[in-house]
Amino acid sequence: MIYILKRRVFITLFFLILVQSGFAQKSTITGLVVDYYTNEPVSEAVVKSVEIERFTTTDFEGKFKLLVNSNFSTLTLETTHLAYKESIFQISKSQSEEEKVLIYLLPKTLELDKVLVSDYKIFSKFDDLKEISMVLKGKELQRHLGITLASTLKNEIGLAIRSMGPAPARPVIRGMGSNRVFISEDGNKTIDLSATSPDHAVTIDPFNLNRIEILRGPKVLTKTSVSTGGIINVVKNEIPVEQHGHPIVALGTYGESVNRGFLMSGLLEIPFNNFALRGEISERKSFNLNTPLGKLNNSSSENLNFSFGGSYFLNNGFIGVSFKKFDLDYGVPGGFIGAHPNGVDISMFREQLKFKSQLKFNHSIIEKIEFSFVHALYRHKEFENKGTIGSEFRIVNNNGFINLSHTKFGFLNNGLIGISFEHRDFDIGGFVFTSPAISINSSAYLYEYFTLNNFTFEFSSRYNFSIINPENKTFSSQIGNIRKRDFQTYSFSFSTLYELTKKVHLGFNINKSSRVPTIEELYSKGPHLAAYSYEIGNPDLENEHGIGAELFIYHKLDNLYFNINLFRNDFSYYIIPRATGEINYQTFLPIYKTIGTEALFYGIEKMFEWKPSNNLRISNSISYTRGKFKNSETSLPQIPPLKGNFVINYYNSFLSGGLETEWASKQNKVDEFEDPTASYIIFNTFMQFSISKNSIVHNLSFSVDNIFDKEYYNHLSRIKSILPEAGRNFKLTYKLYYNL
Repeated sequence: MIYILKRRVFITLFFLILVQSGFAQKSTITGLVVDYYTNEPVSEAVVKSVEIERFTTTDFEGKFKLLVNSNFSTLTLETTHLAYKESIFQISKSQSEEEKVLIYLLPKTLELDKVLVSDYKIFSKFDDLKEISMVLKGKELQRHLGITLASTLKNEIGLAIRSMGPAPARPVIRGMGSNRVFISEDGNKTIDLSATSPDHAVTIDPFNLNRIEILRGPKVLTKTSVSTGGIINVVKNEIPVEQHGHPIVALGTYGESVNRGFLMSGLLEIPFNNFALRGEISERKSFNLNTPLGKLNNSSSENLNFSFGGSYFLNNGFIGVSFKKFDLDYGVPGGFIGAHPNGVDISMFREQLKFKSQLKFNHSIIEKIEFSFVHALYRHKEFENKGTIGSEFRIVNNNGFINLSHTKFGFLNNGLIGISFEHRDFDIGGFVFTSPAISINSSAYLYEYFTLNNFTFEFSSRYNFSIINPENKTFSSQIGNIRKRDFQTYSFSFSTLYELTKKVHLGFNINKSSRVPTIEELYSKGPHLAAYSYEIGNPDLENEHGIGAELFIYHKLDNLYFNINLFRNDFSYYIIPRATGEINYQTFLPIYKTIGTEALFYGIEKMFEWKPSNNLRISNSISYTRGKFKNSETSLPQIPPLKGNFVINYYNSFLSGGLETEWASKQNKVDEFEDPTASYIIFNTFMQFSISKNSIVHNLSFSVDNIFDKEYYNHLSRIKSILPEAGRNFKLTYKLYYNL
């Protein structure tokens, strides 16, 4: 009897404990896991409660729910993912009840039997190197954000800024500008006149870019025949290339004190059924620039930019279309030799209609086929101070490409073959006497990547056929025989990367570059109002061509990275507009003549990054280019000096801040009619915050450039003779991301 009673008591107690545990009050922690740099959701991340050993995984939207007992005061959440560094995050009970948890993951790169896994698609060790040293994205992009694409990229290794005031600024790579730097949007050529003259602006607003890629090496030839320059590709995905499972809203604003500039921006992407729609609008305005020596008159700008597009998603790809309009009004300062006293005003716009399609195949060799076509109208007017038009330009451009990509084929790991085409109708008005012309270009190209033991190889080649047909043909013009010209050129590039150890790689590139002269270089004849120059073309120009070589080494550990490049570009024929020292007395403008000559470029670049602790990063970059006429010590014009920067950065999941220096040595290796510039060093500071509530992420960046209001001069500025670069500048950027 006692035994039965004890057994019943035991069963009753066991049942009560079981019931209590089963009905114990539970609490659900909900949250979102995102990439630290891009704010993109991270799927398949494991979120674990250390104390009670419960775990869950994030869905394809990066969201998670974790069921825990409600009697906790604090919990430690451990988040892991193959492509990201482990995150340890503590949360209190009050926090979990009030809002969703936001967890940031820092990307890492893992090497698993020569397969690279990271936060972006990597095909080879060359892509791995590019992703580390030649890509600007996420918070890093937001921190460097400037009023133009060039100012955003000014501290990237090997880059400089050619400018004629704040608005018409364009990047220069290793001393080479003009058409040797190919600027593209989502892989398509940007249609404007920024490559032809220092007074012409780039028609890209950098505020809503996802990433900026600076490309060199063999892949350059899939877009352009100039293998010694480079590509700056901005990624916006105006045509959606993937379908998110929820609407995305992004709002932002930007302001800076040095020109009282401000920007407002909005972006919306909506998925439904098999469609995705995307719309974007931004408006920017800035006033005259303040420098340490005074105000730079007529340097204001005003910009309206909007686009909308959509894609239809198939089982194996997508088909999409977008429309974009870019309006920009800006001033070009005056007051220096050859310039109008009060400067010149420029009004320009670009309208663009784009089609894009990508289809993937479940084939043993063929991976995918891509098609893209762009129709663009560009107009550009230059006004004298009294409002009369001095110059007018119009371009109607149609261009596109078809690429066929393959997977493993024989000894080739992957690659592509493609063709591209361009039809350009170029018309000119006002007091410019350059002949209107039509140019037609067609190209075929090949890119391949393969490995052999410890070697990785890339190879590309490109054949180019161009016809340039001027409207006004004459055998006896002042500049020569203006006639129809056709050009056949070819380029190639070969790179190899040798794995000295798992962490140290040694590489080499050799390339043959070519470039067809532009309509302006061939047929220019007369004054160019806003460039403050009298331009004389050369209708007898050959195609530009040369041989380049590069030796590089990069060393990558978890906490240490460095990259050193040595390069040499030898041009047998280099096209350049050169100041003659003469004046056209009808217009009182300095005369620039376009010539073809032998030229030599060589230099060195060094990039270093060290992480002495999990939250501290120290980085440094140095770049030097020497450009001269071959077989002579006479320097080429507009070559940047030795320059670099040094950054100390503290960061964690929510906060990033640091101190940066920018410096340049004096540049006294100048052409005959070019002014030298002095050395300088300036100091900047920055701070970034990330705050989340529910599904909303707030990113705030604050920086101060040129803290001590230092007077300094950009050697590639055409207005450096009258005023220095910008003075002390307070910048504030705010971006809101909302996943509905």
